[in-house]
Amino acid sequence: MTTMKDNSKIQSLLSFLTSSTCNFWAVENISRTLEANDFIRLDQREAWELVPGGKYYITQNGSAIFAFVVGESGPAAPYKIISAHSDSPGFRIKPRPEMLTEGNILKLNTEVYGGPILYTWFDRPLSISGRVICRTQDPMRPRTLLVKIDRPMLTIPHLAIHYNRAVNEGNPLSKQKDMLPVIARLDDAIQSKDYVVRTIAEHLEVSPEDILDADLTLFDTTPAMTLGPSDEFIQSGRIDDLEMAHAAMTALLDSTNSKHTRIMAIFDNEETGSGTRQGAHSPVLKNLLKRINDRLGGDNETMYRATASSFMISADNAHALHPNYPEKQDPTNHPVLGGGPVVKVNANCKYMSDAHSAAIFRSICAGAGVPCQTFVNHSDVAGGSTLGNILTGQLDIQGVDMGAAQWAMHSCRETASTADYLYTVNAFTHFFNI
Repeated sequence: MTTMKDNSKIQSLLSFLTSSTCNFWAVENISRTLEANDFIRLDQREAWELVPGGKYYITQNGSAIFAFVVGESGPAAPYKIISAHSDSPGFRIKPRPEMLTEGNILKLNTEVYGGPILYTWFDRPLSISGRVICRTQDPMRPRTLLVKIDRPMLTIPHLAIHYNRAVNEGNPLSKQKDMLPVIARLDDAIQSKDYVVRTIAEHLEVSPEDILDADLTLFDTTPAMTLGPSDEFIQSGRIDDLEMAHAAMTALLDSTNSKHTRIMAIFDNEETGSGTRQGAHSPVLKNLLKRINDRLGGDNETMYRATASSFMISADNAHALHPNYPEKQDPTNHPVLGGGPVVKVNANCKYMSDAHSAAIFRSICAGAGVPCQTFVNHSDVAGGSTLGNILTGQLDIQGVDMGAAQWAMHSCRETASTADYLYTVNAFTHFFNI
């Protein structure tokens, strides 16, 4: 039975999922929450002054964020780290995207980001969000503005079944032809020129000539919601992996242990391999730990000792047993919605979990009073990877890959469990506190 405090956490998650329409807005929303809780933003280009007990955060590219509370046990003390990612599969708008078709219908040229389930994006109310880069007098420091048009602006219309009678027997899709969204009906071709830039400029109340470039993403305008007789399910876009990002942030704010340095690390570009300066392949987390160590008076020796005794929870959601496809899961390890956090295991080292780190996480869950499950791929199905094993290429650190169970991963709308979110927050908070 959920308490009033639990209901508040669920509502906070739903609000975060609805408003975090892309990676940039996820980081912006986390930043606002951190600052409301007295975290201080640091500039990586400037010298830092850190004090034990101090609460700080940095951002990278506006799409990754790293928050930490400095421990009071000195630079050699272990770090407690929870990592997640801000990005989700979907569609990015290409430069010069306007394509005027017969009947003066304007569609936009887009590029697929990551690996979305394409057909789940058809016939939905879509809109535009992202960041816009504007001209200033200093060419090396342009101005960045976030944009989000909070009303339906586009749709990707499906072809009628009358033109493809075999559509329900399998329907191969072209990303370049079938998945282009419609945005407007215009009177003539002149109106289509720079339509997107002019629309964004009007929304932001800036001159179109001052917009130098932009990173723009489509999003489904349907808000996040609970469903089920007892509100037992969460349905939203971007549950993978914003549910874990929000859980990590909530645990950091709720935790109270002052001994160890507690870190929330939200990377970007996990869905495309993490190979960017804001991704897990970059040295951004390693550099952060080194700067914390240095500002606390440590040296290389204390840095090595601290990381060697640290622990990381790599939090990225897991596949739940699907009620219509139980044969897709491993025969003996099939996590279910509402069954608690899921440890992810892979014999070919796609995850950083091993018996030792999994045992530690199971003990953390037991200490928090929450159940724990295991995910292993069906041996005939190749699995993916996530943040954990990538980060171990940067840091000599032990950790576990885990996540909350969900259905329809990479769909435009995904489904998870309210109980699992609360279980995960409790486990994360206990981890930070022990």
